Amino acid sequence: MPSDSEQNGWNEWSRHVLKELERLNDNYESLRDTHEEIKTEVSKISSFRGELDDIKLWKSRIDDVVSPAQIKDLILEVDLLKQFKTKSIAIFVTIQFIMGFILWLFKIIE
Repeated sequence: MPSDSEQNGWNEWSRHVLKELERLNDNYESLRDTHEEIKTEVSKISSFRGELDDIKLWKSRIDDVVSPAQIKDLILEVDLLKQFKTKSIAIFVTIQFIMGFILWLFKIIE
């Protein structure tokens, strides 16, 4: 039969081994969680890569039709047309107001 000191030594050792196994298990679980996160991020990056390839293909098709300089010029022209539209509407409303005012004056004068 083992002595009390041997029994106490074995109990301490078994607790130490158990704690070490628990620590290793926690590390393993942490690594597994990290691995899952990495897999998720890699799948996201893979989907971005596919979208990037689609954008590159779209850009090459657009470049065949119109150059970036032409797109810039087109944007400027559209902006000028918007400004012209705004000015035209303002002038039209002003002229209509003046015409209405003149007609009102004629009506009052009569």
